[in-house]
Amino acid sequence: MTITDFKALHQRLQAEHLARHGTRLAERQEDSFELTLYAVEGFYAETWRSRGEEPLLFIHVFQKPAGLGDYLRLVQLPGNL
Repeated sequence: MTITDFKALHQRLQAEHLARHGTRLAERQEDSFELTLYAVEGFYAETWRSRGEEPLLFIHVFQKPAGLGDYLRLVQLPGNL
């Protein structure tokens, strides 16, 4: 599925596609939100939820690696590289 096809889906179908085909990469918090980053077939998707709540507020999709900047601080590499 292309990023354009994904964007055209209803949010519920986007979430289902992420659950089936996405690879969960990282989680982080920003203000009162919980964000989860997924890699999906050539693009990234970031789900946003209010902290402590289940309903999905929205899904942000992007392709450029610059969108990963907020997640880089979460990456931990082994000390013996």
